[in-house]
Amino acid sequence: MFYQLYELNHAAMAPFRAAADAMRFMSDNPMNPFAQTALGRSMSASLEVFERMTRRYGKPSFNLPETVVDGKPVMVTEEIVWAKPFCNLLHFRRDLPAARPADQKILLVAPMSGHYATLLRGTVEALLPHADLYITDWIDARMVPVTEGSFDLDDYIDYLIEMLHQIGPGTHVVGVCQPSVPVLAAVAVMETRGDRMAPASMTLMGGPIDTRSNPTAVNKLAGDHPLEWFRDNVIMSVPFPQPGFMRRVYPGFLQLSGFMSMNLDRHVTAHKEFYEHLVKNDGEPAEKHREFYDEYLAVMDLTEEFYLQTVDAVFIRHSLPKGEMMHRAMPVDTKAIRSVALLTVEGENDDISGVGQTKAAHTICPNIPDDKRQHYMQPDVGHYGVFNGSRFRSEIAPRIIEFTRKHAMDDTKTAKPASRKRNTKGDSPI
Repeated sequence: MFYQLYELNHAAMAPFRAAADAMRFMSDNPMNPFAQTALGRSMSASLEVFERMTRRYGKPSFNLPETVVDGKPVMVTEEIVWAKPFCNLLHFRRDLPAARPADQKILLVAPMSGHYATLLRGTVEALLPHADLYITDWIDARMVPVTEGSFDLDDYIDYLIEMLHQIGPGTHVVGVCQPSVPVLAAVAVMETRGDRMAPASMTLMGGPIDTRSNPTAVNKLAGDHPLEWFRDNVIMSVPFPQPGFMRRVYPGFLQLSGFMSMNLDRHVTAHKEFYEHLVKNDGEPAEKHREFYDEYLAVMDLTEEFYLQTVDAVFIRHSLPKGEMMHRAMPVDTKAIRSVALLTVEGENDDISGVGQTKAAHTICPNIPDDKRQHYMQPDVGHYGVFNGSRFRSEIAPRIIEFTRKHAMDDTKTAKPASRKRNTKGDSPI
């Protein structure tokens, strides 16, 4: 019922948003003598803030038509190379000369935690000049008819294994935040099976491998409630007329509300400053605000079975670090991982996945040789800064590329020496 009320509220606000748009068009019209007055700019700013705070944000686009490779602009084409009901595998195909040596293949696993894969646009943009890049484009559960069946954590792991098979041998997998657990589980399953398509390396970034280490407010919320509490309080049915009508989901708007409430004062301040920038006609910071919130406020639903199984396994029972995780009745044995190199990345100020939670992957993968493992802790960044922003571009992305090149030598013989010098303060051997 609550989901239906949410939808009805959006529908009820539609005429008011349309009126706000029309009034803003009139107030911004250069023929309007009041357009450039303080009163006119204040009215226009108020109308835009109102419209943006009450709209439904659709799925953003990556909008990365080109990149720069070897100092030259190169066209980029998005193509779906594999598809299932709950995910498409996108390939960012770069228009490169056929004679050029191939870059490392990287599968970037985006979080399935309420936001679309485009949350990693900055991650993609930073890696694209140096890698043949693929990304998981998860599909909003409210858009998937119930006739397509269920989707749980076991299916997620199967999807990752199928995608690695699709891309081919020597692929490097990068899991950002939530996917760290299923990525590590998928690699363990593949190594146990002796699967020749197991990735050459895996990079886990800001992920909840072991949430018992330095638990955050998010971890405590999940750990302090029984699974039945989540089923009773946050699981709802998709309302008519959505394609996923009657599918049981964890709505994206609920998760977004939770994230925003954690830093409510910061979001209030950001919108106040946005209003002030509009009044002052200060275009650049206003546009940056639009870009960030266009992405941040675009949310997707998660299936009930995936969400509850993840909460139970990762945050309540800590199945993976305790060696108790199962995948389709088979134990997930992280000790079986021997040939896949491991890089873990954390942010010093991460308030979602606390320091030490991702590094724990090294503890539960004791049979990876020391020369095939590395940990890096990025100073002065929070959760978002682990995979986006200036420090990601200058410090973290180069390390990921260098790591994939180093550990591709045994598989593809195409490793390239790293020539870039950088601060190594946060690096540590394991």
